[in-house]
Amino acid sequence: MNEMSELRKQNIAVTGGAGFIGSHLIERLMKMDNQITVFDNFSSGIREFLEPFQGHENFTLVEMDLLDAALLEERLKGYDWVFHLAANPDVRLGASNTYVHLEQNVIVTYNILEAMRKNGLDKIVFTSTSTVYGEADEIPTPEEYGPLIPISLYASSKLASEGFITAYCSNFGMSSYLFRFANVVGPRSTHGVIYDLVNKLKKDSATLEILGSEPGTQKSYLYISDCIDGMIFACENSCEMANIFNIGSRDHISVKTLANSVCEAVGLSKVSYRWTGGVDGGRGWKGDVKIMLLGIDKLKKLGFVPAYGSSDAVLKTAKSLVE
Repeated sequence: MNEMSELRKQNIAVTGGAGFIGSHLIERLMKMDNQITVFDNFSSGIREFLEPFQGHENFTLVEMDLLDAALLEERLKGYDWVFHLAANPDVRLGASNTYVHLEQNVIVTYNILEAMRKNGLDKIVFTSTSTVYGEADEIPTPEEYGPLIPISLYASSKLASEGFITAYCSNFGMSSYLFRFANVVGPRSTHGVIYDLVNKLKKDSATLEILGSEPGTQKSYLYISDCIDGMIFACENSCEMANIFNIGSRDHISVKTLANSVCEAVGLSKVSYRWTGGVDGGRGWKGDVKIMLLGIDKLKKLGFVPAYGSSDAVLKTAKSLVE
């Protein structure tokens, strides 16, 4: 078993730090007096998200492609922690491009692990996903649930990455923190159902097209501050070789309930919903999980409880996107 570590005054590398979750994570880690280096190629990250940190003595940006294994080995040296958030986040893309998640999620993760192994780095934090569970029979779904049968290529790439990480930890003396997130939402969201619906309502305030069939899928929505708080709390309060945690809200809601909250945030009360009908029994798209609610007892037992439920998280997010 490893020793507990405080995430303060540490030298931390963050891949994908220009993304939605990454930029919020950096904001928190910087306030904790850490030295932060962001690795990002801005394929999906937003440069403006990093502007508040530019010029700070504790912040460095390395603009590079993590598929360049040789350059990564050269640059990924001397860090206490590696927070690996870089990934292609488009779940739907796998149905039309079967290679993208293998390349940008699995191979990139392998490159990072190899660079860590060769440079003697021993702590990695990985952002995984609730979708690794597939269509779980047990709701809420605990970390011990199995077998894990992903139904999207995105989910399979995250599960494969988890496997590589734990195997490297076992073979090369590393420790890992694997976080399986519910749908993370909040200010600076760049994709997802809330983002899509807000933008649709800006273009047409009378009719709202919604993927799937009424009332839509039932999922848990995790507010970004709870997501970051949960990650940091687990890193500082758990010290196994492989620390696997679900992070989600305590409830789940339908897409119809979510749409009602989005309309409220936009200030509209008489919007007509047009459901597309969806695929495979009303899913929004191929590989879309119909019911997702994560069991969070493992984190609760350590002392962490999320502050927001799904409805609050959705409403706060929609308001921030409208503003």
